[in-house]
Amino acid sequence: MTILLEQDDLLTGRRLRFLGVHYDALEESDILDILIRRNEGAPFASLVTPNADHLVRIDRSAEIARAYHEADFCLNDSRVVSILAWLRGLELTTTTGADLVRALFHAPDFDPDWPLLLVGGDQDIAAALTRQFGLTNLTHYDAPMGLLADPEKRAKIVRFIEDHPARFTFLAVGSPQQELIAHAVAQRGSAVGVGLCIGAAMEFLVYPERRAPQWVSRIGLEWLYRLLREPRRLWRRYLVHSPKMLGLAAREWATERRGRK
Repeated sequence: MTILLEQDDLLTGRRLRFLGVHYDALEESDILDILIRRNEGAPFASLVTPNADHLVRIDRSAEIARAYHEADFCLNDSRVVSILAWLRGLELTTTTGADLVRALFHAPDFDPDWPLLLVGGDQDIAAALTRQFGLTNLTHYDAPMGLLADPEKRAKIVRFIEDHPARFTFLAVGSPQQELIAHAVAQRGSAVGVGLCIGAAMEFLVYPERRAPQWVSRIGLEWLYRLLREPRRLWRRYLVHSPKMLGLAAREWATERRGRK
């Protein structure tokens, strides 16, 4: 892991293990402060935001698990997971990728002249970002489809990130391909900045009407809002894959109970 030395006092002892993942137990304001204060030329660090669906993939694939476990920052993206942690007596905050990105772009110290790189999304999103936030140094990589099944396509993105130094690289190509890319960049050790694996966060940033109302998110039902908006695309994720996370929780609890006997 390549956490900066000046961040050690903030991160040491703050990792919390739950459902096979080690989370940074940091509030949104804490992680935002770390990201903004981080030296622009520091070695590339990856930031992941696993949700319930991601936890199932992590459990099933050693390669995917490694990308999350070796990430420099790991934030819980699921309020359902937070509730399950609370039932276990653990205080696990929720910081979604969409909330973190919005907070970053609206932070008082945000500089529109920072070199930024957007991997994924479309030209309209890149143009809207530039227009809405007055960006002067945004590079956009129009990522192709099929990244998960094509290592060479992912390798091409890795090389592009290395060749286009940015303070923040926003990986918006979906999970787990974005986490695999960020992990590969960090492992090679040639890039700088922070790579944020943020999925659809940029779309929600420039088109906030596409995201669930805040009160829906606060009660943990953003997944239902998205499912109702895009049932054909998301039904399998939310109705088939994500519920399997409850099985992970049951297995972990059973293992701990056996260990106490």
